[in-house]
Amino acid sequence: MTTLNPTAPTTATGTRRRIVASPGGWLVWGAVVLFMVFLVGIVGSVLVNSFGTRWFGTWLPEGATTQWYSQAWTDFSLMSVIIVTLEVAAAVVVLSVLVGVPASYVLARRDFPGKKVVYLAFLLPIMMPPITYGIPLATVLYKFNLAGNITGVILANLVPCVPFVILTMTPFIEQIDPAIERAARMSGARTFAIFTRILAPLLVPGILASSILVLVRTVGMFELTFLTAGPDSSTLVVALFNSMNAAGIRAQQSVDAMAVIYMAVMMVLLVIALRFVNPTQLVAQVKEEPEP
Repeated sequence: MTTLNPTAPTTATGTRRRIVASPGGWLVWGAVVLFMVFLVGIVGSVLVNSFGTRWFGTWLPEGATTQWYSQAWTDFSLMSVIIVTLEVAAAVVVLSVLVGVPASYVLARRDFPGKKVVYLAFLLPIMMPPITYGIPLATVLYKFNLAGNITGVILANLVPCVPFVILTMTPFIEQIDPAIERAARMSGARTFAIFTRILAPLLVPGILASSILVLVRTVGMFELTFLTAGPDSSTLVVALFNSMNAAGIRAQQSVDAMAVIYMAVMMVLLVIALRFVNPTQLVAQVKEEPEP
């Protein structure tokens, strides 16, 4: 009696090789699938509940309605909140790039005493929880009447965002051959012309990547914005928190509707940003540029 074994793929040398998945690979794929199931379940429940009328003890709500979106839009003046969010995000991105790119150029091209200490100082706002330095920062801003308005929100968000730009842009600048700058100086170009006409076009991928990081972090930053925002300078994430803690009894569907609006704004901003750059390929593109 003979037994049949499944045929394995044949290699170029004619030998047969059996492909067996390792237990570690199955564990990794199982973890990924489990994570996706939980993620889809959480987001899906919020989305479904935002359109539901009543949802108690059943798989789906008893009915569907859009009144929760109109109620949340009216109760929390979401149009003005979205405008403030976009204004804060745009201002933080522009200011972070204007400050961070020249600072990263100095760190990449100059050696000076205490350079490692400066790097550590830039790492601290990123590594530390924002609440640890947010309270003293807000105290200083309130002391000088800079908090409680949109100016205070922008200044507070610059503290962690400028280091993001610096840490992202420094490797890009280090990969550019300094001989290009020396040749431009020998041709009579000044420092400003070298920076704007030669380095800036080469740094566009890095600037776009850092801008995306700053954009996402600013829109999602809660602690610093909550500590420095006023009644007319709250962003979406702070307004969402306030909706959950507002006085009186509020329907959960209304809060979920506001959460869906927040997720939609984040998705729109990310889609617009990713139309210009793919962050996962930036470093590879810079490294693979052919040498002249």
